[in-house]
Amino acid sequence: MSDGKVLDWLLEESQPAVRYLALTELVGRSRTDPEVVAARRRVPATGWAAEILSRQNADGAWVSSNELYRPKYVSTNWMLLILADLGLTNADPRIARACELWMARFGKSDGGFGGDNSRGSHLCLVGNTARALCQFGYADDPRVRRAFDWLVVHQAKLGGWSCWGGGRNLDSWEGLSAFAVLPRPAWTDERRRAVERGAEFFLSRKLYLQGDRYAPWFRFHYPVHYYYDLLVGLDLLTALGYGDDPRLREALAHLRKQRRRDGRWNLDAVHPDVEGPVANWFRAHPKQRPTPFALERVGEPSKMITLRALRVLARVDRVV
Repeated sequence: MSDGKVLDWLLEESQPAVRYLALTELVGRSRTDPEVVAARRRVPATGWAAEILSRQNADGAWVSSNELYRPKYVSTNWMLLILADLGLTNADPRIARACELWMARFGKSDGGFGGDNSRGSHLCLVGNTARALCQFGYADDPRVRRAFDWLVVHQAKLGGWSCWGGGRNLDSWEGLSAFAVLPRPAWTDERRRAVERGAEFFLSRKLYLQGDRYAPWFRFHYPVHYYYDLLVGLDLLTALGYGDDPRLREALAHLRKQRRRDGRWNLDAVHPDVEGPVANWFRAHPKQRPTPFALERVGEPSKMITLRALRVLARVDRVV
């Protein structure tokens, strides 16, 4: 495929969510463009988003309203993260109903978000929930604004965040990802400084330098849930405006190397794609292993991976 044919593949009407995102993020069309408006209108009616919404319960939850986080990765929390990526907003009453349930159940007195049975907030949940809620149109909601304040306060001295303490983990990307979708007028001085420290944390490690080489980071996944890989890091740092930083070169080289001859990228694996202690724990506790969820087939060309990869390269090309 030529680059034009790859774009034509992404613009196919069978997946209007991908078409909408490609038109706005790759072609550069305005959101008021008639083709963009038409594509976005079809997102909840056809394709992946429609399939997910068809399984939503009347109360706004998926699987059960008794618990929104489990079973992983098919319950409410996970479905909303995907729908946010697919371009839906709270203009759809089904999304609004689910988000109100999500915020009511996950909102914590400390200002962030946590799971069904937790007393306090948890970084991965604060980052993921705040990011998705911004994408859905809740950036000005007081509950979301408090979550960003929580992220600023709980940033580690090293500049990163950490789900498990210490602020040393590239895995803990979710906090920074929330700032990447927060409209720039909402960046207070404290939030801007938090972004700068967080970006430096990732850039100083070239997006992958943390202990021994961890193979899952070099495979591309979707949905990503709370997992990290190099495409996650590249998408995040380029969205924040660091596409010209030379410390991205090695990660960008890997991205280009993974491109197929036909110009597309494969879905390499579906989570949980883990090695080491986590994989050992799942083997010892098979009933706790999450249920994998995928929109596309592993080992085949992926519209979501290709869209995100081209989005990264387009941002880089605009600044170099």
